[in-house]
Amino acid sequence: MTGVRWHSVIPDSPKLDVTAFADPLFTSLIGAFLLEHYKIWLLVIGLVVLLVAWLPLLLKKLPLSLPIIFVGLGMAVFSFTPLSVFSPHPVESPVMIEKATEFIVIISLMGAGLKIGRPFTLANWGITIRLLAIVMPLTIGAIALSGHWILGLPLASALLLGACLAPTDPVLASDVQIERPNSDDGDEARFALTSEAGLNDALAFPFVYLALAASAGTLGFATIGTWLWQDVIWRLSVGALIGAAGGWLLGQIIYRLPQNTRLSRTGDGFIALGATLVIYATTEFAFGYGFLAVFVAGLMLNRSAAGDNFNSELHDFADETERLVMMVLLVLFGGILTGGELLADIGWDNVLVAALVLLVIRPMIGWLALIDLRRPALERFVIAFFGIRGLGSVYYLAFALNHGAFEDQHALWETVGLIILGSILLHGISVTPIMQRLNRGA
Repeated sequence: MTGVRWHSVIPDSPKLDVTAFADPLFTSLIGAFLLEHYKIWLLVIGLVVLLVAWLPLLLKKLPLSLPIIFVGLGMAVFSFTPLSVFSPHPVESPVMIEKATEFIVIISLMGAGLKIGRPFTLANWGITIRLLAIVMPLTIGAIALSGHWILGLPLASALLLGACLAPTDPVLASDVQIERPNSDDGDEARFALTSEAGLNDALAFPFVYLALAASAGTLGFATIGTWLWQDVIWRLSVGALIGAAGGWLLGQIIYRLPQNTRLSRTGDGFIALGATLVIYATTEFAFGYGFLAVFVAGLMLNRSAAGDNFNSELHDFADETERLVMMVLLVLFGGILTGGELLADIGWDNVLVAALVLLVIRPMIGWLALIDLRRPALERFVIAFFGIRGLGSVYYLAFALNHGAFEDQHALWETVGLIILGSILLHGISVTPIMQRLNRGA
């Protein structure tokens, strides 16, 4: 594709100022602090890693979740004045935040794909299709209207707010997702939320690009046509095709080569990480949606495994990697809330929008979209209610702000941060008792 320029509906991306990452004073401060307290940092990191492994066992029957613990830890640590200077702020560190959240989302999507063994048919994936085709676009519209009417956001910023907050997060939704590969038979709620989280991150991207076009003031018929062809049809098609083809090819290499040369013989779960990065980067080079490709590749790898236990090894490595990176990012997110003072200027209008998103918009739209299904009412409630918002929303907002000029950036970050915190608390406290009741009724 040498010499070919991709004409998207968004303006040219600004060049990254790498010197922002190498400020001599900032770098020397971090280096001095880390060296002076090196052994303490080793102790803290070691304890936190052990907690990542141990806490899920302790919290299994309690109305708490791992994200609550680590966000609280980050808020406590970075509230101390000596440490608050090291807390990131999304407006000041948007590139770092975009890349960090991008990495954890693609790892999470591969893990989600590796868990699902259900064949793709309209009957098997009917609830997922409703969540993607009905619930998601209506949720984007309702959140955008709330942002415009209540927060006073202009069209582009309001649309971006809706696009960022509509997807169910694949990272923080582990407590309501399929727990082990191919264990989704008959568990419609877990299957629906896992498959929705796997697909809706990619399907939210066209709306982010539409918001970028609106921010450039170029929303005309020509722009809409370009958007439909490039950012909807092309990018989705390329993502699905490369994901399917790449997943199938990797599946042959891992499971179908002669016994002495197939990758599954190594027993190395980190192959999942290599597969994720190769599929994602290849798709992005082809101007497709890497999020979609990674999830589809995970589905294809599961299908190729045909019951081989190595699929569980791949999933377990992806899951462990995701949990460790999630722990770090959630601690930093807690630091953003306190040390970064993200919530310092929160007003009642932000609280109202957050309440609408978490308690009204997603639950109501989800419930109405599933109301005619012959499924238990509690099951439909779980699917509608647990539209968890998390690090995927952070990625989309950072990506958009790094590639376009939006008004009210602080208001966007404040609202998204508040909603993510509210989702972590609300869904984290309620998930254990509600899912236990659902399991008893199964």
